[in-house]
Amino acid sequence: MLDTLDDGQRADQLTSADPASWPVAPGWQPQVDQFFQSPVGRQLCAFLRERLDAGAVIFPPQPLRALQLTPPESVRVVILGQDPYHRRGQAEGLAFSVPPGVALPPSLRNIFKELLRDLGNLPPPFPNPGGCLVQWARHGVLLLNTCLTVEEGQAASHAGRGWERLTDAIITEVSQSSAHVVFMLWGNHAQTKRALIDARGHLVLCANHPSPLSALRPPVPFIGCSHFSSARAWRDEHMAPKQGG
Repeated sequence: MLDTLDDGQRADQLTSADPASWPVAPGWQPQVDQFFQSPVGRQLCAFLRERLDAGAVIFPPQPLRALQLTPPESVRVVILGQDPYHRRGQAEGLAFSVPPGVALPPSLRNIFKELLRDLGNLPPPFPNPGGCLVQWARHGVLLLNTCLTVEEGQAASHAGRGWERLTDAIITEVSQSSAHVVFMLWGNHAQTKRALIDARGHLVLCANHPSPLSALRPPVPFIGCSHFSSARAWRDEHMAPKQGG
């Protein structure tokens, strides 16, 4: 099936179920290797291989891109998403981010709206023009979905297949090995990961999901949550800039 696709179609979707083709920063490699050598990791790869062989269109092309762009020693902020965008051309391996030139999804539009309401005009990379958040990732914002692949047009289609074991391990590693990180947990799904975070050493910020369905609703509306100014104040108070940015 993949042989019938042109290069443009291949570029925005997964073409291999081999983790060796998904690069990560060296600091994440032990966690990634341990996961893919485990029974759960091997089962996940077998599942991805089966779906690709069956002709499924899977996004994004690089599931571990967040771990490639933001090494553990650079993590200042963690923003958790649920799973990648499931429409062609949107998912690029970073939570909430879309490639350059792609129209802003509603949740990302609300993220920028709250960012500007909270902090006003800022120098680059906040906010980055368009919806591509690569510069955020390179400046220490770990944009991590809890499930890292999805099939076209089928939200949450790969949930429960094993990715959560890896992303839980990444969240736990950041909590245990980094200092004074800001965790932004938007929506009920992200907030289920709160138990993995030691709040004694980090700032954990919770609000509704930025989706239009919940951004203005109680109990903690996303619009008006002031998470960005809270994160900046926490970082300014607790430490100098970390290595890597």
